[in-house]
Amino acid sequence: MTDDEHKTLLLVDGSSYLYRAYHALPDLRGPGGFPTGAIHGMVAMMKKLREDVGAGHAACVFDASGPTFRDEWYPEYKANRSPMPDDLRQQIEPIHEVVKLLGWPVLMVPGIEADDAIGTLARIGAESGHKVIVSTGDKDLAQLVNERVTLINTMSNERLDVEGVKAKFGVPPDRIVDYLTLIGDAVDNVPGVEKVGPKTAAKWIAEHGSLDGVIAAADQIKGVAGDNLRKAMDWLPQGRRLITVVTDCDLAEYIPGWPDLRALQFSEVDKPGLLAFYERHGFRSFRKELESSMGTAAPVATPAMAADAQAAPPRPVFVPAREYETITSFDRLDAWVEALRSAPLSALDTETDSLDPMRARIIGVSFAVEPGRAAYVPMGHDYPGAPDQLPLPEVLARLKPWLEDEAAAKVGQNIKYDLHVFANHGIATRGYRHDTLLQSYVLEAHKPHSLESLAERHLDRQGLSYEQVCGKGANQIAFSQVDVAQATTYSGEDSEMCLQVHQMLWPQIEREPGMREVYERVEMPVTEILGRVERHGVLIDSALLATQSRELAERMVALEREAYELAGQPFNLGSPKQIGEILFNRLGLPVKKKTASGSPSTDEEVLQELAADYPLPAKLLEHRSLSKLKGTYTDKLPLMVNPQTGRVHTNYAQAVAVTGRLSSNDPNLQNIPIRTPEGRRVREAFIAPPGHRIISADYSQIELRIMAHISGDPGLTRAFAEGMDVHRATASEVFGIAPEAVTSEQRRYAKTINFGLIYGMGAFGLAQSLGLDQKAARNYIDRYFERFAGVKRYMDQTKARAAECGYVETLYGRRIVLPDIRGGSGPRRSAAERQAINAPMQGTAADLIKLAMIAVQQVLDAEKRATKMVMQVHDELVFEVPDHELEWAKEAVPRLMSGVASFSVPLLAEVGVGANWEEAH
Repeated sequence: MTDDEHKTLLLVDGSSYLYRAYHALPDLRGPGGFPTGAIHGMVAMMKKLREDVGAGHAACVFDASGPTFRDEWYPEYKANRSPMPDDLRQQIEPIHEVVKLLGWPVLMVPGIEADDAIGTLARIGAESGHKVIVSTGDKDLAQLVNERVTLINTMSNERLDVEGVKAKFGVPPDRIVDYLTLIGDAVDNVPGVEKVGPKTAAKWIAEHGSLDGVIAAADQIKGVAGDNLRKAMDWLPQGRRLITVVTDCDLAEYIPGWPDLRALQFSEVDKPGLLAFYERHGFRSFRKELESSMGTAAPVATPAMAADAQAAPPRPVFVPAREYETITSFDRLDAWVEALRSAPLSALDTETDSLDPMRARIIGVSFAVEPGRAAYVPMGHDYPGAPDQLPLPEVLARLKPWLEDEAAAKVGQNIKYDLHVFANHGIATRGYRHDTLLQSYVLEAHKPHSLESLAERHLDRQGLSYEQVCGKGANQIAFSQVDVAQATTYSGEDSEMCLQVHQMLWPQIEREPGMREVYERVEMPVTEILGRVERHGVLIDSALLATQSRELAERMVALEREAYELAGQPFNLGSPKQIGEILFNRLGLPVKKKTASGSPSTDEEVLQELAADYPLPAKLLEHRSLSKLKGTYTDKLPLMVNPQTGRVHTNYAQAVAVTGRLSSNDPNLQNIPIRTPEGRRVREAFIAPPGHRIISADYSQIELRIMAHISGDPGLTRAFAEGMDVHRATASEVFGIAPEAVTSEQRRYAKTINFGLIYGMGAFGLAQSLGLDQKAARNYIDRYFERFAGVKRYMDQTKARAAECGYVETLYGRRIVLPDIRGGSGPRRSAAERQAINAPMQGTAADLIKLAMIAVQQVLDAEKRATKMVMQVHDELVFEVPDHELEWAKEAVPRLMSGVASFSVPLLAEVGVGANWEEAH
């Protein structure tokens, strides 16, 4: 150890990090479902800190249980903090245990906070000539920084020395307490000066030197902020006292030889104890790394380890020497094409100049045929001094026969993007058998699916990241500027790791018939269809949208005038601060809830509640709605039209929603409002070209029909089988009257109950939706379950099965994992139970609409029809149909959609026709 390292004191704010580790990995669980995310994050951080920071003295400091002196000073201190989540509480003792096993001194001092222990240690360390490094994510500790004390944040790679504190907060470290006193600390429930944020606080301190200077000049500070400062004058000394970290605590009882720091030294890692800990908590990668360092092939087998090994998929054989070739001659390219043709499966990846799949052009292509072996063909690197590269047209001409060969089996990561990229160059790629993105999505939809995440999770590998190669933010360079050698490593890794990830994931899918069905029958076929839908796009009437934008702007101006009259003065309708002042200070409207800073909230929920009784909130809501519609759609959609096609080309994200539903972005076609006339008018701009019509085919009440089929409830089943109005039939049962006697109000109640129960709604939610008291809502639910006992049985059985297994499944075998169904906190467990009820229905509906897309597209291709699928929105498919195929499409599309499944109730798809989407819907 060097002298500098010997004279370094490393202090870790364990209490700050365990919360952050937990929230970073809230769903990670070990054997038996025990939560392990916080433990895992702490282990990773503590190992890295010890390796990266050479220190002769160290301590990991945690808060001790029980009150502290600040609770005596101010009983409301931290009063608004939520209780520690049960999942995190269970991990506290194991975290303390593993930190000690890793060789760290652990410190917990009753009656003071971890911050005060750290502050005291930092002061003693600095005074005794040590360089002090405090690892924390807590901004309060910035007050400790000086020439000898530095903060580091391992989770954001931020480093704060004296200049760093000034740059981040706008004040030096010795004024951080003053700064925090002015803005307050919502987390600890320490009020500051109302309406004073970081910029104002830093400005005042710069102008007046300190908090005392600001207080002395309070009478000169004008405006609302000055008024609020004067109101807070009596509180500020107490606020400063609460925020100040104490640096003179007596730690003699807890540190032998105090104030000498020799007791705070790293000990040897307890490798046998650590090995047992890793095995107990299912940390396979940490265990493997530790075994390697100990020179042991495997620990002594235990029953738990045997079960773990049986559950774990077989690991691929890793090739130590990885060979990534840069192809710069046609001879080598031809040799690789032969290798690709003879390989049973090849991985393929593109490097491009854009993330927009419709515009992206190729910079290079990589492929891999076996673990450890890959090649990269650079074609578009154009930085100064770049080496000679093969010409793009000639390379693609030699690759095209293999790329378009259906018999040449390929695997990729997010193949839909690469299908677009090759199509941009006139190549219709075929032969994709696998997509590792979709394999991960089918296996573990609740986890990240990037190749980087998959390699780390399943291969214990970390390749080069895009940011490492290209940089990030304003300094990011285009891929064409990346050094060819580095591009070879980066792209070669992508292809080679993709092949290995496939070798890990595919055997797991093969073993599960339901997962294999969803992957092979649903996800893989539909990804190619989605690419075709995106590529064709939908025609937009930009002139109509421009007209709508003008009309919306005129209506917004009128609403502003009306709002000014109701308020008695002009104000900014987009400013929550000004809205709050008008509603609650000037007009005296009741405060419904407050923000985290204690100000009255003006969010949409509050305005909706107030709008029932007061006209101004209603005007604000309408203005807000029109502003969003104008900014998101009528102004923006024309800018998103591809000038070459005259169409917008949305992107359908296939691996986002855990239930299997598609999401749409750039533009988001699924969020266009349909409950207001203005929102519906936007759909008028989605038009058919001359000689064509738009057809919309929508599954009718699909989730209710799935509920009837899954639950087998005779009442629901009969209503659908006989073609009854299911909401009227439900009202008839719940209210005990004949169907023809049901009023529109009773039908509305029944409809709310029908759809509410699908989403696990309880009496509280139903009461809110219907404007009833909870007792009346509970009575309605009880009567519903009496008449539809099969639904109640389904809900109870599903919750019990989900709690036992940790997941639910759709009718087709799609698995939806519910991490909080076992061991989560009360609210999180309740939310998971509601999701358990709804997910099988929503997921099955998602499977059905994808199967419908596949069925219709197969017929369109087989019969060589000119009809094009142009959109998928929730349970709806939208088509662009030539006039001569209109009658065929009106009959065939709903028939094909209804025929994708055989349920105990009929599936029904309803069709509309029009010149635009709104007419057809």
